[in-house]
Amino acid sequence: MKVNLHSHMPSRATGVAAALAIAFSGFAQGAEISAAEAKALKAKVNEQAKRMEALKKQLADTDAKLQNIQQALGVDVPAKTAAAATPAKGKEAQPAQVAQAAPAAPVPQATAAAQQPATVGESRPERVQQVAQIFEQPGVLTPAGQFSFETGIQYSYSSSNRVSLVGYTIIPAITIGLIDVREVRRNSTVANFTGRWGVTNRMELEAKVPLVYRSDDQLTRPLNLGAGRDELFNSTGQGIGDVEATARYQFNDTSVDKPVYIGSLRFKSRTGKDPFEVLTDTTQAPELITNRIETELPTGSGFYTIQPGLTVLYPTDPAVFFGGLNYQFNLSRSGVTANTTQGQIAVGDVDPGDVFGFNFGMGLALNEKSSFSLGYDGASVGKTKINGVDAINASRIQLGTLLLGYSQRLTPSTSLGLTVGVGVTRDTPDVTLGLRLPISF
Repeated sequence: MKVNLHSHMPSRATGVAAALAIAFSGFAQGAEISAAEAKALKAKVNEQAKRMEALKKQLADTDAKLQNIQQALGVDVPAKTAAAATPAKGKEAQPAQVAQAAPAAPVPQATAAAQQPATVGESRPERVQQVAQIFEQPGVLTPAGQFSFETGIQYSYSSSNRVSLVGYTIIPAITIGLIDVREVRRNSTVANFTGRWGVTNRMELEAKVPLVYRSDDQLTRPLNLGAGRDELFNSTGQGIGDVEATARYQFNDTSVDKPVYIGSLRFKSRTGKDPFEVLTDTTQAPELITNRIETELPTGSGFYTIQPGLTVLYPTDPAVFFGGLNYQFNLSRSGVTANTTQGQIAVGDVDPGDVFGFNFGMGLALNEKSSFSLGYDGASVGKTKINGVDAINASRIQLGTLLLGYSQRLTPSTSLGLTVGVGVTRDTPDVTLGLRLPISF
């Protein structure tokens, strides 16, 4: 956004100077100017002076509004920026490069979303994210030529007395399918290492490497054995997850009271150990490959994923509103076999359901170092097909998480973000906690 109020000042000043020159020259010549003309010139000088005062007040109000917007967008407002808006300097505010959440994130990981550095008034080498990121989609794109590295950890917990497991995970901490168990307590911890590179002021590239640790406690009663009591079964899994790569592009320039549009394209690999590789116990019901208990938990989904998305950021004093839509294409696999205690069992062709996601929220700057975000992240997971037909008891699953985020700038190049999520649907984790530490170089 360009604020060009100073251009009016020279013309006003010129008018005043001209009026004063005529007035004084008239008084010097005495008889050549009548009393009526002198009075008219004096009135004109007073009118011009009042206009000058009004313009100064308007300029001060505009400068204050601009600084509030900068804070809401997560821009560190240096003293030079305020000085640049005064008539003495005669400088113009430069346009800002901004973009938001959230999922995310990621927000999650949003959002949210939506929540890297912006350029206002003067180009800054530091990357400071003021609007708390609650979605996986970050809030502001990385400036051209700069690199940022983010370490983060996310913990999720869920419990249910009716769980359906097919044996693969499309979304982290959410396993979809069928299994006859009474109660499951699921703990998942993921450490993410993310690098972002600003190709241009409008485009950035991102790579993420997750390390996963999972632990499930399943309270169940053996099938067809007439057991009189429940049994507790514990399983764990750890290792590298599915590595991801994302490209983001900002379509338009940033301006006040106008939305900013950011497109993204995410690719998820199959580097993690998938659910068809881990050993599963089918001794209780060998005829049902979906009625099983995993002796080791997978760290990956087992499917390649392509996810296009669109994020919209609307800056308005004093808040920033953001939202986004995305569609996750989960590519099918052929000739899948399951590793069970009964040996290798042919599953066939597996086509996991695609996922439609959306998020929205708002961010508010509490001061020049702290910000607060609130948002909602939702997703609708489609039915899974095995060999062209719906899997047993397959149904569309609705996921929803209410997210709350806080961000604190520690140094000009480092900030700390905390996110808390509460599941609002039955299939969503009960609670998620996230901690992020982005550092720019």
